[in-house]
Amino acid sequence: MMSGSPFGDSSLDQSNMMDSDLKIETSPTGDPHFTFIRANSTGSLAAGCASSASSAHNTDDEDSDNRTMMSYKDRRREAHTQAEQKRRDAIKKGYDELQMIVPKCQQPDSLGSQKLSKATVLQKSIDYIGYLVDQKSKQEVALDNLRKEVMALKIMKANYEHIVKTHQNTPQAGQNQVSDEVKFQVFKQVMDSLFTSFVSTVSVANFAELSGCVFSWLEEYCKPKNLKELVVGVLQQISNQPNLNQ
Repeated sequence: MMSGSPFGDSSLDQSNMMDSDLKIETSPTGDPHFTFIRANSTGSLAAGCASSASSAHNTDDEDSDNRTMMSYKDRRREAHTQAEQKRRDAIKKGYDELQMIVPKCQQPDSLGSQKLSKATVLQKSIDYIGYLVDQKSKQEVALDNLRKEVMALKIMKANYEHIVKTHQNTPQAGQNQVSDEVKFQVFKQVMDSLFTSFVSTVSVANFAELSGCVFSWLEEYCKPKNLKELVVGVLQQISNQPNLNQ
């Protein structure tokens, strides 16, 4: 019997394998015939290997993309960190320069001195800028006044130059009207009158009295109005002397 043969199972397996390899195809004439087609087990295995290789390749690409993305983010983070550090360094440098420029922010080098806060530095800087603006306004006003004085002096200079030029063009005009003797007598009598008032008014006992008396004498006898009256009186006296009028 076949069931007792030790090769029965093997023959059955082989038969099954052969059946799996056999396919019935119908010929164009209608007669069925058997065609041996070998199952492409090797192709299936190759396809599976190719699929695994493709999956591995895709995984490598994804890892590469992730690494590229992480590298880009790292570069952006690093650039942002550097920019932020530069900004902070610039702010710190600005505050340090303010403390060096603004007088009220300058501190003596001592171990116990407390560092000024940024708000204090800014407030003192604002106050100092306001002070500089006020000083600039005052200097502009003073400069404008000086310019006006210079302009006035230039006008006076031009007038005096015109007067001198006029006298130079007519050197004989008025020279023969008053002689040198008359001029000397006028000067002598004016000085004599002033000296008499000075001697009678000023005390020379000590320097303090001399100083006080001199100022009082100047205020009383040397005012323009008093000098004018004195000179007019002297001229009237001289005009009444016939020998000086000749």
